[in-house]
Amino acid sequence: MQETLSQRFQEQLPDKPENHPEYVTELVDFILTQAQSMNASDIHLLPTEDRMRMDWRIDGVLHHITDFSHELAPRITSRLKVISQLLTYRTDVPQEGRIRQQGEQAVETRISTFPTLYGEKVVVRLFVGSGQYKHLESLNLPEEILNELKRLLTQTGGVVLMTGPAGSGKTTTIYACLREIIRQSKGTRSLASLEDPIEVVVPTVAQSQVNPAAGFDMALGLRSLLRQDPEVIMVGEIRDRETAETVFQASLSGHLVVTTFHAGSATEAVSRLSDMGIEPYLLRSGLLAILSQRLLRRLCSCATFSNAEEERLGLPVEQWKVPAGCADCGQTGYTGRIVLTEMLQPNQVDVANAILNQADANALHQLAVQSGMRTQWDRALEAVNRGITSPAEVRRVLGMTRLEQ
Repeated sequence: MQETLSQRFQEQLPDKPENHPEYVTELVDFILTQAQSMNASDIHLLPTEDRMRMDWRIDGVLHHITDFSHELAPRITSRLKVISQLLTYRTDVPQEGRIRQQGEQAVETRISTFPTLYGEKVVVRLFVGSGQYKHLESLNLPEEILNELKRLLTQTGGVVLMTGPAGSGKTTTIYACLREIIRQSKGTRSLASLEDPIEVVVPTVAQSQVNPAAGFDMALGLRSLLRQDPEVIMVGEIRDRETAETVFQASLSGHLVVTTFHAGSATEAVSRLSDMGIEPYLLRSGLLAILSQRLLRRLCSCATFSNAEEERLGLPVEQWKVPAGCADCGQTGYTGRIVLTEMLQPNQVDVANAILNQADANALHQLAVQSGMRTQWDRALEAVNRGITSPAEVRRVLGMTRLEQ
């Protein structure tokens, strides 16, 4: 029988008794390095009544790895707090910190603790993509979107908006955009960012982190940042109307703004911004493009073609593969992910008029498709037909409904 992720982890645990003074130090280092080697994005450590459960999020899905004893749980939590410079004696309030690493191969690592019924839950966020996906070319975007995005990043004004749910790769893409602007301009443009929190350090960018407790929020920070003579501004996320209005006003006064926004599709982003009270003329004049993206798990080479109609899951595809599981993928059937991207550009006449007339998301979607926009669903069905991903994965990420094309 081939090894699962859990079995692989158990076999390599430190060869010391749990009461050894160096055991927890070695165990935490081992957890971090092993999670990185498996390209996990998050480590979840959840205390229960009699143990601590550890799960890893790999390719967007949680996998149970192992359980630690009740006695070991607080020692693991304390060690993580120490290396991320958090207060070990405060167990009654949430805390956030970062593990400081050096060198080119260092992985950005963030620690978050949260008090629960049986102790502190710890989530470790590993920004493994910050090294592997530094540049736009490494994101495997469709060629036409890649070329157009590069062109848009040379503009002197306007908003490039990245949308998608949590965990869809928006942060990775937005940092790659910053690096692309630096590469194109060769250091001749003034770049600044306003983030909550700063997730990846980008040299030559003046990066700032908001501090709401001190009154330094997104809206105030952005208004003040405009007096710092920036040419390009990266705003970590639009969360409220005031921030959105300031972003679009900045774009109309000679600033290129790259930012993110939570929305299910490119056209839904327009509707949500309109519902927030952003004037249609600001959306029409300020938007350069909206990129909406999702991440789909890529089938491992062990996947096999299926003739079972129920495994098609109602998708209009001619052929489909299903996951099998092998040693290479830890019996998950998947390895790595692909990005699904759609780009809405409001410069097409019909789309522009629909935005000005505050058309709903469905109507705007139809017009965008008629104007040539390839949707995430189109690209997902193509990926299934090519055997890159499975119908089950498409349904997991995009849901059981589909916008009419």
